[in-house]
Amino acid sequence: MEELTELFNEHLAGPANSVLGMFNVVAENPAKPWQGWLVMELLVVAILVVLVAVLRSSFSVEKPGKLQHLFEVFYSFLYDTAEECGLHHPGKFVPYFGTVFLFILLMNLIGIIPVFESPTMYAWVPCGLAICTFLYYNYMGFRHNGIRYLAHFAGPIWWLMPLMIPIELVSHFARPLSLTFRLYGNMFAGETVTNVFLHMTYLIFPAVFMGLHVFVAFLQAYIFTLLTIIYVSGSTATEH
Repeated sequence: MEELTELFNEHLAGPANSVLGMFNVVAENPAKPWQGWLVMELLVVAILVVLVAVLRSSFSVEKPGKLQHLFEVFYSFLYDTAEECGLHHPGKFVPYFGTVFLFILLMNLIGIIPVFESPTMYAWVPCGLAICTFLYYNYMGFRHNGIRYLAHFAGPIWWLMPLMIPIELVSHFARPLSLTFRLYGNMFAGETVTNVFLHMTYLIFPAVFMGLHVFVAFLQAYIFTLLTIIYVSGSTATEH
């Protein structure tokens, strides 16, 4: 990972500083503006782009391949989960849910490779994903319900509005924090424990903890996606 980060800092320091300058941010070391977690995140993006390109080129109605079958099962799983969470006509939301799941999963799993680290063990990455989800479900709430979406914050009885509005606002703004610290805390702890046992023992115990790390990687990607589905379901619900 360090070698890849050095390549980015050696050849792409100028563009990185230019982007930071657009937001009036100055890197601590302008000669090395690229951080390892950001390079890993971009690597995962590149892997996903290649994966989607390969999958798209292999689509076939008559003779679907194994990869196509796998993604069809994955799509059906997300679709059924969204329906069970009360989301009506979830097909238009599944692309976002699937992207979030795969992006988080690959970032979680890439840390298994000895020379790499999981970007999700750095708080900025889960925070960015949580903010995206926060903006997405609120946007979908306004898109589906219009200005009536604000009624979700008022509660079921009009005279409880002065009490319910502050509670609902605090609840909604706490969601990005919850998503951030849940993903960050679990991945940081899992990565740390795995690295400790990799340096202390060989073969059996590292294999056990690496298996646990894989389980946590899938579980945390699923939990983040499931909460995203629940938030979208709640924001797009039409009260009768």
